[in-house]
Amino acid sequence: MENREIKYESVPEEYKSLGGRGLTSKIVSDEVPPKCHPLGPNNKLVIAPGIVTGTNAPSSGRLSAGGKSPLTGGIKEANAGTSFAQMLGRLGIKAIIVEGQSEYGYQLLSIDNDGAELNDAEQWSGRGLYEAYEDIRNEFGEDVGICGAGISAELNGMNSGLAFNDIEGRPSRYAGRGGLGAVMASRGLKFIVLNQKGAPGVKIEDKETFEEGRKKLEKALGEHDVTKPGGTLNTYGTDALINIINEAGALPQRNFSDGRDDESAKVSGEEKAKQIKKRGGKRPHMCSPGCVIKCSEVWTNPNGEGPVGVLEYESVWALGPNCGIYDLEIIGELNRACNDLGVDTIEIGNTIAVAMEGGLADFGDGERAIELIEEIREGTPLGKVLANGTEHTARTLGVSRVPTVKGQAMPAYDPRAIKGIGVTYATTPMGADHTAGYAVATEIMGVGGEADPLEKSGKAELSRNLQRSTAVIDTAGYCLFTAFAVMDIPEGLEGMVETVNGVLGTDLTTEDVPGLGKQVLETEREFNKEAGFSEADDRLPEFMREEKLPPHNEVFDVPEEDLDSVFS
Repeated sequence: MENREIKYESVPEEYKSLGGRGLTSKIVSDEVPPKCHPLGPNNKLVIAPGIVTGTNAPSSGRLSAGGKSPLTGGIKEANAGTSFAQMLGRLGIKAIIVEGQSEYGYQLLSIDNDGAELNDAEQWSGRGLYEAYEDIRNEFGEDVGICGAGISAELNGMNSGLAFNDIEGRPSRYAGRGGLGAVMASRGLKFIVLNQKGAPGVKIEDKETFEEGRKKLEKALGEHDVTKPGGTLNTYGTDALINIINEAGALPQRNFSDGRDDESAKVSGEEKAKQIKKRGGKRPHMCSPGCVIKCSEVWTNPNGEGPVGVLEYESVWALGPNCGIYDLEIIGELNRACNDLGVDTIEIGNTIAVAMEGGLADFGDGERAIELIEEIREGTPLGKVLANGTEHTARTLGVSRVPTVKGQAMPAYDPRAIKGIGVTYATTPMGADHTAGYAVATEIMGVGGEADPLEKSGKAELSRNLQRSTAVIDTAGYCLFTAFAVMDIPEGLEGMVETVNGVLGTDLTTEDVPGLGKQVLETEREFNKEAGFSEADDRLPEFMREEKLPPHNEVFDVPEEDLDSVFS
């Protein structure tokens, strides 16, 4: 970026069979010094579509973004479902690598089938992303894909995500976790704009194998209760989990002080679906073309105007019950502000909850929560503190109950009541991340088997197996929710592997999946080790081992030797 130079490079042989997370983590491991400052000149931002992304494989519109995280200090992969991902694949781009730091102010990188160029983007500095994306679509065309860094990223805020457009062009599809928005902005890159007109498409080496696999996977997704048309995700979206996890006593309330509150039903997926229908929003909805699950939605104001985009389960929880807020209207306003500013909803929701515990607001005060987020827009000293996430804010305010691992805030499952997800939080190279090994599927939903969520034994093995398979799904470019079907329907997993074989011309089998995932995780863990991480970092916060969580009155008691055995 320092010389405004754009280079096209041939793909090294060792990268040709990789995509998505497997590729971003490999490039970061190969090219980024583990001890570098995440916002300094030696870090890099890598964005890569999955192996099958851009094809007509079902629910495969995913990409991975990678770099050294300013939030955790370790390697980071953040994932998003967006048409931007499909455009990357169809343009034949294996990865975008952003390196160096601009001396020319903020830049916009535009890419089409004829090439790429950098243009000045200073006119959008300090402006919200909804307005900026509308401007960009007016200038470059309504069908472009957009990746952007928001106002929070301009402040080098460590809770800043990468905002990708939804199918209507709104900045509502996020690779939110780990502060990669700040990595992008600190390179001097404000936006990436893709135009796929005339793109060659994804090269499929074995079309017959690919098509056979595609049909198997699509059939499995269409049969499973969670992923089928009219199924749980299609009908209620991810927010269907509010009632499920609340009933399980694992929905964190008021900064992880309780696991259940009957008020949570007011912000459930069932209630939200009713409101969307009343106000003329959209439900179901696709995050990207070709998704057969369609778990997304468009939430609007009561009059049907001011569309936010999707209100995901994690966002509703983080901005809602975790802050003692049980009003979808307030949560929608908070979510829109997050999208506009470019902040991760999980991180900022936890940040606000910690700020409430630290005395900056009362739990349940939605109007004050909105004011706190708007401090980021104004760039005030308080706004800069909040933009740097939960742990930074807790230290500033002297709060000791801090729900983070490796500096990253926990998602919407209290690990004292779902202990397998606690093992994932503790041991994944990413910091607290539910998507890294979603043990909730087995412990709460009975997918892929059954496990008592309050039982501590066997959870290291459960998390290990899920972390390995998830790394492969992220590398292939499939939505994590495809895992529900492939864990229960063997033909679904066969189909997934066959689509990868079809694209690459390989002969992988389902038995190869754990080993492939293990390789990705070993690459990531080695980077973290060289960055200074040790087993001592694979632990949950002290208060979760000592403070009992109602209603089950459990602590997180998985032995440390079990945590250390996950990758041994």
